[in-house]
Amino acid sequence: MAVDERIQQSLERAAESSGTPDIRLDRITKSFGDIIAVDDLSLEIPRGSFFALLGPSGCGKTTTLRMIGGFEEPTAGLIYLGEREVSGTPPYKRDVNTVFQSYALFPHLSIFENVAFGLRRKGTRGGNLKGKVEEMLDLVQLSGYGKRKPRQLSGGQQQRVALARALVNSPRVLLLDEPLGALDLKLRKEMQLFIKRLQHDVGITFIHVTHDQEEAMTMADRIAVMNEGQIEQLGTPDELYERPQTAFVASFLGISNLLTGAVAGPDEVRLEDGTTVRVRNGSLNGRKGRVAVGIRPEKIRPDDHDPNRLPGKVKERAYIGVSTQYIVETPNGNITVVVLNDRPGTVPLGPGDRLTLSWDPEATFVVDSLEGSA
Repeated sequence: MAVDERIQQSLERAAESSGTPDIRLDRITKSFGDIIAVDDLSLEIPRGSFFALLGPSGCGKTTTLRMIGGFEEPTAGLIYLGEREVSGTPPYKRDVNTVFQSYALFPHLSIFENVAFGLRRKGTRGGNLKGKVEEMLDLVQLSGYGKRKPRQLSGGQQQRVALARALVNSPRVLLLDEPLGALDLKLRKEMQLFIKRLQHDVGITFIHVTHDQEEAMTMADRIAVMNEGQIEQLGTPDELYERPQTAFVASFLGISNLLTGAVAGPDEVRLEDGTTVRVRNGSLNGRKGRVAVGIRPEKIRPDDHDPNRLPGKVKERAYIGVSTQYIVETPNGNITVVVLNDRPGTVPLGPGDRLTLSWDPEATFVVDSLEGSA
């Protein structure tokens, strides 16, 4: 990037108010022939946030990320970095960097030179370059690794080198394209917390694409759940989990028990078998006719202590360490129940055992229908 372009970007950043979002997508659409990958999508991502695009394969999340990075151009709509419209601007002229699942490190270069690569391209030399590289290696906990080659590092260490290389030039936005997909489960969980801490330390906007709902909820401040090229729901992890607005979001973001019924009163729904259940105040939001009532498995108790109750019979039981999962057959279909194993000596229920399930109205959400559930 030329010196005058870097100066211009620095001036633009300084001139912008703190309320200007780092990314703004204005009705962007991306078509590949007859296939619409992203459909009239609008989105604002605040400065300094950790934002996740979450959804199944083919939902448009990666295409959206690639358009922000300049690797794909929208068929229609505009993309803004801060107050600068960048549609049609090539990737190297956008103030963003990308970390890929494959790391994309240069195998013939040392770790120091991998991190220094972008600085050298911008003309940084001497002690300034050495200081910035060492500072970044220290930030990603790889001090002393500068002389090694990528093949001498573990997968998690290589991913941290990729992060250091992407962050050393202090981009406005860091794009993360499923960066943890190649790691094993234990290392992936460790890296989730590491990247979250790193984002907090550097204060740069991170946009993370993933199909893993637990990963998105662990790392992101806000999540856009995507489906068929559109945003199904946008919110904080707890908003999406506790108050999903559609059957798709309820089912994609964790396990949900969805029971069909019809509105029977201001805060009541009558299920298929005639049982009336109470729902959270205001959750019907003016709905009439047929709806679906949702309850998360861990919110259901295998007793009759809460106001909403259903009789059932244990169909299956699975011990998974911290908890036991039950599949309970009820007049309204099978219900999944998760019970914490937090009390020693508790005798678990077995297949064939009869019980009453109960849950609090405050733990009950409502969606329009079961169409589109995963």
